[in-house]
Amino acid sequence: MTLAHSADTDRELTLPAPRGACPFSPSPAYTEVHRAAPLTKVSLWDGRPCWLVTGHQQTRTVLQDKRFSADARVPGFPFLSPGRRQLLTKAQPSFLRLDDPEHARLRRMLTGDFIVKRAEAQRPQLQKIVDEALDRVIAKGSPADLVRDFALPVPSRVICLLLGVPYADHEFFESQTSTLVDLSTPPEQIKAAMGTLNGYLTELAERKRHEPDDSMLSRLVARGELNQAECAAMGMVLLVAGHETTANMISFGTLALLRDPGQLARLRAEPELIKSAVEELLRYLSVVHFGLPRAALEDVEIDGTLIRAGEGVLCMLSAANRDELVFQDGDELDITRDARRHLAFGFGVHQCIGQPLARAELQIALGTLLRRLPDLRLAVPYEELEYRTDKAVYGVRSLPVTW
Repeated sequence: MTLAHSADTDRELTLPAPRGACPFSPSPAYTEVHRAAPLTKVSLWDGRPCWLVTGHQQTRTVLQDKRFSADARVPGFPFLSPGRRQLLTKAQPSFLRLDDPEHARLRRMLTGDFIVKRAEAQRPQLQKIVDEALDRVIAKGSPADLVRDFALPVPSRVICLLLGVPYADHEFFESQTSTLVDLSTPPEQIKAAMGTLNGYLTELAERKRHEPDDSMLSRLVARGELNQAECAAMGMVLLVAGHETTANMISFGTLALLRDPGQLARLRAEPELIKSAVEELLRYLSVVHFGLPRAALEDVEIDGTLIRAGEGVLCMLSAANRDELVFQDGDELDITRDARRHLAFGFGVHQCIGQPLARAELQIALGTLLRRLPDLRLAVPYEELEYRTDKAVYGVRSLPVTW
């Protein structure tokens, strides 16, 4: 992307901007932009203009203002690649890509499954899933790939259990979702993956209609309020979001702690800090690293900057979560920090509905891992690790560990 002309200089960037030497930090280009202004006019890959929002307060303002649409079909909506345009406009939109009142109508159908009380009640079940996964890792012996052997299986098993998807199919849907979240995937491959996954979920929903159970998908079907396409769209967004983000946070959060011996030792010595540690890791890592897109439905002024109707806006969560006006020494990992104002789950009516469950999973997975493997360490040089820079959800591709 190309920054709008300013009196100081012209800057050339790509979107997303290349990450710097530290894999845990957002692109240095976003930091540079933020120093100049929390809202900056940029150009997307197709030459269209877009506003980049890097400030914490400005991001909250955009995400809670109904004059900014989350609907990808709205004029001016910013797409980060041809594949993302295909993904977000050529299928039945999920509730994440709808505005109120339709968004609220669909979201309410899921609220009861993701309230804090329900997530807390599921902790024994989550603990069992985590322990069983770790049992398999230990029995297999070191070294192990923490991504493949632990971080991915745990949330995959959880979302399969809740949604009613057979875990025997996990390799299939993990492969399809990996294609969908890859920014470089061509539109034709996106279309094929969407069709395959949609067909699978449509068939599964129909099976639940005739053979109901206690799963979330079965309850959605039983309500009789959703057509076939809406059921499949609901299932798809829950399946993809339910394991991609949490899986990457488990492995990437573990790596961040292993790279900071002081913070790791503090957490081992005071395991009761796990809740604040998870909030800080969510802020510090911000794995939804491409930002949240919106489009202005009418002219809106934010901090003296006029965003006109039909202009796209990209809220860069990774930069907003390092905003020094809110998080002092924001580039430092501090598990004792009060990081609850972070925006890792978004903000406003569209913020992640599954965040209570994600928090519980992360607290249990990371806490159990550190408790049961006190000598956990990297099995390869840190410099050899590779990262998911091309994926919508950032993280480490594999994490070889030993103990």
